[in-house]
Amino acid sequence: MTAFARAQARCEQGEAICEIRSVNHRYLEVSVRLPEGLGGLEGQVRERLVASLGRGKVDCQIALRTPQAGACVTFDSVLIAELVRASEAIRSVHPSLAPLALAEVLRWPGVMLAPPTPVLEDVALKAADLAIEALLAQRQREGDRLAAGLVERLDQVLARVTALQGLVLGMAAMLRERLRARVLALGVNLEVGRLEQEVVLQVQRSDVAEELDRLEVHGAEIRGILATGEPMGRRLDFLMQELNREANTLASKSPSVEVTSQAVAIKVLIEQMREQVQNIE
Repeated sequence: MTAFARAQARCEQGEAICEIRSVNHRYLEVSVRLPEGLGGLEGQVRERLVASLGRGKVDCQIALRTPQAGACVTFDSVLIAELVRASEAIRSVHPSLAPLALAEVLRWPGVMLAPPTPVLEDVALKAADLAIEALLAQRQREGDRLAAGLVERLDQVLARVTALQGLVLGMAAMLRERLRARVLALGVNLEVGRLEQEVVLQVQRSDVAEELDRLEVHGAEIRGILATGEPMGRRLDFLMQELNREANTLASKSPSVEVTSQAVAIKVLIEQMREQVQNIE
């Protein structure tokens, strides 16, 4: 689900700022970006995110502000020596190249080090925890709105299912009258027994009671899942597929314009629900 959270944590040595962005994604995909010197915390930050989130593409970034960082800047002398040695080796083959400049050395990743203290590491993790908490709260608010929309559409689906169950009860009589009208229009004499056989065959072919029952069962299951408060996106996604399957069968077996109209309306509502489910964890 789409959300953004930003949190800060401070101590005497400095301040940590954590920003987390999440967008819709079928699975959980986590990306963590940390400043130099905090790379050892990546595993802990990632574990916190995975433990708290179940779905979405998540980007987490932590930055440090250390006002006194200039007093503790150090250099990676081994890396500098390697850079100089590599530069000299290249210039021995290509003398026309300019010597390696000091500014280029200083800009090389990892040359200038300002290792954070253990206190700053704790502050960075605290900022991450606060940001995750804020992100979860925002996702929960969005989830509540989405759940309310799902329930509203589900109520409409089940109301139409109830209406269709009433239509199905009178299906045999409707088919009997339709066949009798056709026979009279053709001017054919048809025995009453033969007419009833045709009615039975047509009722069997167009019987949608089973599909309506399954729609009700799936609807009840969706309500139960929404009430749990647990990660539900994939389960709801599966149930949307099942609802759509039953609605398609309902439309294909429709014996009347009224049933077809209701089936199409149900399919539209299910598609709207399916689109929303893509955003739910």
